[in-house]
Amino acid sequence: MNRLFSGPRFRGGLIRALLATVALALATTALAATHAPKPNVLFLFADDQRADTIAAHGNAHIKTPIIDGLVRAGTSFRNNYVFGGNSGAVCVPSRAMLHSGKTWFAINTATLAGEKLMPELFGENGYATFGTGKWHNGQPSWLRAFQQGERIMFGGMSDHQMVPVRDLGPDGKLTAQRLGEKFSSEMFADAAIRFLEKQGATTDAKPFFCYIAFTAPHDPRQPPPGFPANYASRPPLPKNFLAQLPFDNGAMNGGRDENLGAWPRTEAMIRDQLAEYYAMIEHLDTQIGRILATLKARGLAENTLIVYAADNGLALGSHGLLGKQSVFEHSMRTPFIISGPGIPQGKSIHAFTYLFDIFPTLCDLAGLTPPAGVFGESVRPLWTGAKSSLRDTVFLPYIQIQRAVRDERWKLIRYPKLGFSQLFDLQNDPNETQSVYADPARAADIARLTAALQAWQLKVGDTLVTNTGSNPPPKIDLTGKKRDPDQWQPDWIVKKYFRDNQ
Repeated sequence: MNRLFSGPRFRGGLIRALLATVALALATTALAATHAPKPNVLFLFADDQRADTIAAHGNAHIKTPIIDGLVRAGTSFRNNYVFGGNSGAVCVPSRAMLHSGKTWFAINTATLAGEKLMPELFGENGYATFGTGKWHNGQPSWLRAFQQGERIMFGGMSDHQMVPVRDLGPDGKLTAQRLGEKFSSEMFADAAIRFLEKQGATTDAKPFFCYIAFTAPHDPRQPPPGFPANYASRPPLPKNFLAQLPFDNGAMNGGRDENLGAWPRTEAMIRDQLAEYYAMIEHLDTQIGRILATLKARGLAENTLIVYAADNGLALGSHGLLGKQSVFEHSMRTPFIISGPGIPQGKSIHAFTYLFDIFPTLCDLAGLTPPAGVFGESVRPLWTGAKSSLRDTVFLPYIQIQRAVRDERWKLIRYPKLGFSQLFDLQNDPNETQSVYADPARAADIARLTAALQAWQLKVGDTLVTNTGSNPPPKIDLTGKKRDPDQWQPDWIVKKYFRDNQ
């Protein structure tokens, strides 16, 4: 080789040139990353949807093609939970925890006073924030959280065809309340579509955080005309169906949810209510399809993180219950699906997650720093493989009457006011039908889970004193109990499900 190209002077110059090239490439990459558009966020939030009501997750009796598409396009968290609640209206603390990233022990769930909220933080970091649908945590917190909004329902529930709504006016104030013009799911979808149609698809467009809080499939279980016709055969009973729970779990006699059907629960009544509930989910699915079609048509889909979740589950005949005021799996587990840039497609993760993990997760994906004191954790390490789990157990505290903790196999439930306990082997009994608490062979499992429950209480500031043993609970029979419909039930539901009072 010619010495001109092989001497130390040449080699040194070559190395310096290579280093300069690498430095320039790194600088260019960093600059590109700096100017890369932040991901949009489309947050779809259902109300009272059980985790097992998605076809792609194994329910052959329901049709959810749009949600199924999100499952295929993203990652599903199959052991996702709401962190119990401090109210029979579980949706109040659930939504407060979602938007604050904290447990209900650490916040004012009714007002969210003093908390930095998820859309509020995104708005402070350059996002256009929009909200529509249900907000159950006070008007001041909503006004703090969102820059734009329409068809906002402040409260817990309503007749789905007569939803009281307000808009956010150009003066930053809420308009007078009026009745919405369409069925709830369609009306909230329309509002979101109008917002999306105004968003740009260029690289210099402002990113958005669009939050749609549907009120379906919360009762009244009144699907729009035409949807009940899909259920001539009606769904089968839950595998843990009972005519009634044989003991008072603390939410039996005063709970509004439990009054929506007569005792004992009959097969015909539960299958009818399931049919109506499933039909509402199917209608919700079609409205989500309209929103996603708009997202795609506007050229926004490729850079949008889509979250699908629900605030809590529901019993609907499981364990003889109708509502969500229990710590059984059907009431505490919720859907949680996320899709979008950088999210693995068609992946299912069975590690334990909570709804309050969503806030730090979206911060992680958008390059934002979560507020101090956030209790949840980003779930991103679960799909990257950096972590196999975020927590070994799930703690489920419900007001002052129930406490539960579960690990991968076992679930311990304590009822402090009754001095009663249950232990379920979720590996062999996923529907929680047979307590094995009295089995002497399970003493070590009970001791381990009791220690885990107490550790959770200490960690979150739960001061409730729980029982450490188990006494047989008094048996109850609510057959023939008089029930009064609430003001939101339409006439046909009152006639169908409250006729035993007439």
